[in-house]
Amino acid sequence: MKRKNLIGLGIVAPVALGVSALTAASAKLYDYAFRRVDYVPETSADKQKYADDYYRYVNWFHKVTTKQWTLHPSDLENRVEATFIPSASENAKTTVIIAHGYKGNGETMSNYAKMFYDMGYNVLLPDDRAHGNSSGDYINFGWIDRLDFVEWAHSVINNVGEDSKIIMFGVSMGGATIQMTSGENLPPQVKLMISDCGYSNLRSELAYLLKHQFHLSPTVFVPIINAINHHRMGFSIDDVSSVKQLRKNTRPFLFIHGEKDIYVPTYMVDECFEACPEPKDIWIVPNASHAESFWMNPKAYQAKIQRFIDNYSD
Repeated sequence: MKRKNLIGLGIVAPVALGVSALTAASAKLYDYAFRRVDYVPETSADKQKYADDYYRYVNWFHKVTTKQWTLHPSDLENRVEATFIPSASENAKTTVIIAHGYKGNGETMSNYAKMFYDMGYNVLLPDDRAHGNSSGDYINFGWIDRLDFVEWAHSVINNVGEDSKIIMFGVSMGGATIQMTSGENLPPQVKLMISDCGYSNLRSELAYLLKHQFHLSPTVFVPIINAINHHRMGFSIDDVSSVKQLRKNTRPFLFIHGEKDIYVPTYMVDECFEACPEPKDIWIVPNASHAESFWMNPKAYQAKIQRFIDNYSD
């Protein structure tokens, strides 16, 4: 991020700050990164060229038949919403649960939803906590969401049938959410998992962004941000680890990542891939930036995913 954005946040170089000012600056950074926003931020400049295609998918999303599902409907602090899109194929038993990215919502995954819909599957699009129509004031970067995804899997079984087959898929923060969900006790109906450009752990991701986008010292700011998060959310950012969760994974796992990703650096997918037991596969998409792999070649993207599903969905 350019320096003018730092000035907009009211943050100056840490060498000029006392302890109280440093804490205040860290709190502003925390709110900037973690606090809920009730709008979808504009996409990055490198993906503006796909805007027309993106809105065509969104228009499809608003026209297709949908149903609303809810977890914890009577608990206003923990209510989580999702959009279910039944397959056009009658009595389809395979459902893809899609995890969206940072400050997105289910609708922002319309392109992936249509891809899986066209492949003949049901699709479930949750709004993560502190996103979309779900409750919550602070983004948990997939750590609490992972438990909701376990519940979503059981909701699919309850609504679609015990003979369901479930695929879990996510992009960016959603990719990390699926990676972290992989370490939980999942029902046997969950057959495989796919992550596109998910981070290896939250501490490393925050440190990377502070250094490369904000030009601030991770050593100075991350411990204070962690303390703020522990106070507000009840967990340490060190708990938020795809690598630790993937070591417990028992499902076939496909990792996708853009070769030129500078938001979630590509070395993070190597860490995740190494941590994950077999069977697994990895696809580094040449010249793709963050979350661009689908947009560069949707047909190739779908074909890669379909081959993986064909190999491991039984």
